[in-house]
Amino acid sequence: MPKRYFEALQRVFGKDCEVLTAVDKDGRPLSSVLSFYFRDEVLPYYAGDDLSARYLAANDFKYWELMRCACERGVKLFDYGRSKQGTGSYSFKKNWGFEPQPLYYEYCLYRRDSIPQNNPNNAKYRLLIETWRRMPIGLANWLGPFVVRNLG
Repeated sequence: MPKRYFEALQRVFGKDCEVLTAVDKDGRPLSSVLSFYFRDEVLPYYAGDDLSARYLAANDFKYWELMRCACERGVKLFDYGRSKQGTGSYSFKKNWGFEPQPLYYEYCLYRRDSIPQNNPNNAKYRLLIETWRRMPIGLANWLGPFVVRNLG
């Protein structure tokens, strides 16, 4: 997503939109999450990590700190969002002790006979995903907003 999109989110949602960043001992950003606060819940929505975050458990620390800060703020519900069973994010959330609850989708199909399988587990996207992972970060950041507009 383009930087201006995230700037707009922060401008529109104000104090209900917050970025938390875990840094290394030199102050270099390792892992960040942009969260929304609504009533008595926090919704961590966009997150990203530097490659070195894994070795320092920065991702775990980031979510621990988000939960701690949310509790201080009086939040009662931590909404970790949807994850498909069998994925890394599903396992990560389960490891934190969150119990999955089924959430149902409703579809209205136009000019289709079946639901599109636009997800990373679809084999037809495997080559594209592997290519994207090997792409230089500058190119991925430049190309990303154009690709995102055409997904789904």
